[in-house]
Amino acid sequence: MAPVIQLQDLVVHLGSAPILKGLSCELAGPTIGLLGPNGAGKSTLIRSLLGFHDAAGGTARVLGLDPQGEARDIRSQVGYMPEHDSFISGQTAIRFVRYMAELHGLPTPEAMERAHEALFWVGLGEARYREVDGFSTGMKQRVKLAQAIVHSPSLVILDEPTNGLDPPGRARMLELVKELAATDGLTLLVSSHVMGDIETCADEVLILKEGRVARVHQLRAEREGDHRFLEIELVGDEAPFLHALNDLGLAHSRGTRQRLRVATQRDFPVAKIFQAALDAGVTVRSLVQREDTLREVFLDAMEVDVSANGGAA
Repeated sequence: MAPVIQLQDLVVHLGSAPILKGLSCELAGPTIGLLGPNGAGKSTLIRSLLGFHDAAGGTARVLGLDPQGEARDIRSQVGYMPEHDSFISGQTAIRFVRYMAELHGLPTPEAMERAHEALFWVGLGEARYREVDGFSTGMKQRVKLAQAIVHSPSLVILDEPTNGLDPPGRARMLELVKELAATDGLTLLVSSHVMGDIETCADEVLILKEGRVARVHQLRAEREGDHRFLEIELVGDEAPFLHALNDLGLAHSRGTRQRLRVATQRDFPVAKIFQAALDAGVTVRSLVQREDTLREVFLDAMEVDVSANGGAA
């Protein structure tokens, strides 16, 4: 799959302050998650991809286009659901969504037809003639989603789509996001501080830290992959055991609480690991199979010294 977003040593300053510090990665989707703590550069990256911030160095390409010189072409193919409400006071949902479609260049009759379709799809068909000012938070979020897709974009950017929602509203929004993700020819970029949201809907995740790439993680490949992780706690000198793991062709690293983390195929016989421990003269105190959750990936990424190595893919 061709990359939808390509970054090569992208540097962006706000005033004299460097915000994005040499981002390099390729993201293909179909659903891309964007994670990072406050101040990591997520919002600046989104605005840069849309051409609102000039690059001080490096390059970016969105849908094959350069935000520096082709920002209008990019925006014509992008739908954007903002984190914060940006409604026009006194407008009904149908009028607001129709107006947003017209801003994207659709003639009024087609814009009205698309607005009806989008509002019915997000579950607001019965409420479309009501003023948005009186809507609940969940309804307002769905209006924002409707206006982001009304013009049939190629890329939809969702900035904190479950912001302020209660559990039922959050579940409904995530269902809509997953339905959108199944649309042929459409890519989603979902920015959220809620790891559960990203883990639910994303195929790959870009994790930012201090304006740099901390990690790009392939969630779909991991879910579909034929591998597992074993977390092992040992008693004794583990050096001979590590040599034995190498002889078995098993990759290993440090996991949570400094326990040994071993990657194996799902059908690899665990008995061979116990035998290797016996031969090495160490005792296996515990052995637990772990799935590599996004939380663990994120916490590992936050420990990366991005200032030294520019991040890890």
